[in-house]
Amino acid sequence: MTRNRKEEIVGIITEEFKASDALVVCDFKGLDCPAIEELRIAATEVDVKVRVIKNSLAAISMKNAEIEGIELKDTNIFVWGKDQLDVVKVAAKFAKDNKEFVIKTAMIAGEISDAAKVEALSKMPSRDELIGMLLQTWMAPVTNFTIGLDALRAKKEEESA
Repeated sequence: MTRNRKEEIVGIITEEFKASDALVVCDFKGLDCPAIEELRIAATEVDVKVRVIKNSLAAISMKNAEIEGIELKDTNIFVWGKDQLDVVKVAAKFAKDNKEFVIKTAMIAGEISDAAKVEALSKMPSRDELIGMLLQTWMAPVTNFTIGLDALRAKKEEESA
């Protein structure tokens, strides 16, 4: 790989890391290509990026993006995106399904986190799920009122018949 190509990759990755709100670093040693492709497909569906990046290039990109405190050793695959929950859910679900895929560390909202925090965050409901729960709670009194009115109507019809 030429120096110009490396500089181009570092520039692209730096901009993507700056724009992301979460970055998860995982070990993928032992995974085959179809499994990694499965991870990429799952990530693409929720607008999350997955890429194997050479540690030296990733370290430069993280330094340029002002991400500090992540130590890069051995084989690493990077999962990142704008939505924290989507990133951690993709990484945690894949780690749960594939024992060779191990979450090492993460940067979530500018804070370095461990695998336990990533796992905990992956269990939280997404924004859309929270909105659905809120709407369901708001609609419960109206639903119960209409059920009560319908039961009253049925009782009145039964009494008049």
